[in-house]
Amino acid sequence: MRKRRLESMMKVVFLVSALTGILSVALICVFLFANGIPAIGKIGLFEFLLGREWSPNDVPPAYGILPMIVGSIYVTAGAIVIGVPIGILTAVFMARVCPKPLYRVLKPAVDLLAGIPSVVYGFFGMVTIVPLVKELFGGRGHSMLAASILLGLMILPTVIGITESALRAVPQELYDGAVALGATHERAVFSVLLPAARSGVMAAVVLGIGRAIGETMAVIMVAGNQPRMPAGILKGLRTMTAGIVIEMGYAADLHREALIATGVVLFVFILIINLSFSALNRERG
Repeated sequence: MRKRRLESMMKVVFLVSALTGILSVALICVFLFANGIPAIGKIGLFEFLLGREWSPNDVPPAYGILPMIVGSIYVTAGAIVIGVPIGILTAVFMARVCPKPLYRVLKPAVDLLAGIPSVVYGFFGMVTIVPLVKELFGGRGHSMLAASILLGLMILPTVIGITESALRAVPQELYDGAVALGATHERAVFSVLLPAARSGVMAAVVLGIGRAIGETMAVIMVAGNQPRMPAGILKGLRTMTAGIVIEMGYAADLHREALIATGVVLFVFILIINLSFSALNRERG
């Protein structure tokens, strides 16, 4: 009897927890859309999304976020190009190659990377990556390249951790069967285990993209924060998240609403990315 009561009570606790999470997401959506959609209506959808000038203090003001949209896409794409291959290969090494003594050191180090605050990453990028980019490639250093490199480093713990878990969840029989058929260790890992862990790897990539496109503080410190169309990988730019954080403190009226509308666009971007990867995963499954 006591066990049944405990089980019933835990069911209620789990239900309340699930409903709390759903309610939180719903409230965020309501806040964003209730405050952002009217601003888009006042500015004009195409002028807001395709406008190339962001100058809220001019007369008349301009609220075009296309440079920030493109900047966010470029920086995120650069981070994925840098971080995903390194993360997947590191996860393969840790799951199937790494000696146990080395793993006991490497695993905590990767976990520690996940716990470093964004501002610390940003400070590291500002004092290390930015001067290195300036010395090797010229320019001011604060650039798309510096931001991409830094975000590539920041998504590594996410990609490595989830990919490693996915690889370890693949049944050992698949690897043994591949080796029994004559495959080398490397071929068995990359031709059998990695494809079998595809859903987990794709989840790691999606979360990595979400981390990269949603990052703010580190990008502010290394990207240059110039609200203009990106002119090259060695030029400065501004992302949507950086624009919101930089100006929200003093924004008012339509300016504030336009920043919230920028958050709506960012929310829709992340939603589209998640839905696209989910649909692709189901199609390949």
